[in-house]
Amino acid sequence: MNMLSQEEKYRYSRQLNLPNVGEAGQIKLKQSSVLVVGAGGLGCPVLLYLAGAGVGQIGIIDHDKVDISNLHRQILYQTDDVGKFKAEVASEKIQRLNPTIQTTVYTEKLDALNARKIIANYDLIIDGTDNFSARYIVNDACVLENKPWVYGAIFRFEGQVSVFNYQNGPTYRCLFPEKPGNEPNCAEAGVLSVLPGMAGIYMATEAIKLILNTGELLNGKIIFFNTLHNSTYTLQLTRSAHAEIQKMGSNEDYNITEKCELNTLDLDNQTFSKMLDQGILVLDVREEWEEPKLAHEKIVHIPLATLHVRKNELPLDEDIVVICQSGGRSKTAIEILSKEYGFTRLKNLKNGIRAYIEN
Repeated sequence: MNMLSQEEKYRYSRQLNLPNVGEAGQIKLKQSSVLVVGAGGLGCPVLLYLAGAGVGQIGIIDHDKVDISNLHRQILYQTDDVGKFKAEVASEKIQRLNPTIQTTVYTEKLDALNARKIIANYDLIIDGTDNFSARYIVNDACVLENKPWVYGAIFRFEGQVSVFNYQNGPTYRCLFPEKPGNEPNCAEAGVLSVLPGMAGIYMATEAIKLILNTGELLNGKIIFFNTLHNSTYTLQLTRSAHAEIQKMGSNEDYNITEKCELNTLDLDNQTFSKMLDQGILVLDVREEWEEPKLAHEKIVHIPLATLHVRKNELPLDEDIVVICQSGGRSKTAIEILSKEYGFTRLKNLKNGIRAYIEN
């Protein structure tokens, strides 16, 4: 394991030529172990590129089976794989891509009872799940086992990626100290076919950089990107007291129902229009250059990345509707303002200002 064979040198020749990799870096990849939690939309591209890059030990945990509705975005699977365990199919296919790697398959659900035992066996964890319950379990187990992990999430046309618990950096609980309310998953909200591929490639890139100890990681930062409008922005994060985990509770403590239900904070276009007529205060968390603009007397522009610094510009004792392009950043802004700064009178324009203007 401390050297490369001639076949491996040829296989990775394009990567070996990179000054940030070289033979020493390729050996690091060969000696590393990564657990991918979830072999779905995010996990598929992650697994392909980790295997292609030469990560020596790859664990795959997923209790789900391939469904035909997965195939538009989960690129490891074909129609003939429907009904088979995703983890088993994924393992077989990445080993066909690169027979020099080793895989371990877990066809069980990662939960509060088994997470620490499984995660303890790997250097790095990559979370490809699609719900808050699983993310908190991954986060808490990684904190207790002192493992860094790469986070990714997608919603319709938007994605986000970060690196948590790396060198005493922030964790997922620094972003969401408490469990948010119900959020729709991909099956309920919909997702563009290429979006998990884009986010997954970004996640795999961060994992490889972390193993190689090269470049600037998304440690203390979370990047958001919108494929519909070609916009990106980065939110700075700091480690907080919420990062300190003493122990993991039972499975019931992580039991969050993931349903596509209308949050009581969400507004449809008709209700939003009425509130505008009544003079509601509007917080626009988009960048200043983003279109379309909302013509309204009481509107405050505070880009999401500067919200922590400029929060005092907002009244605590007044109703506020938060808007963004398509409803994703505004939800994040509400989480930040309510969980960290005590705002209680916030409402979200459900599908964003573009949908409102166009309708």
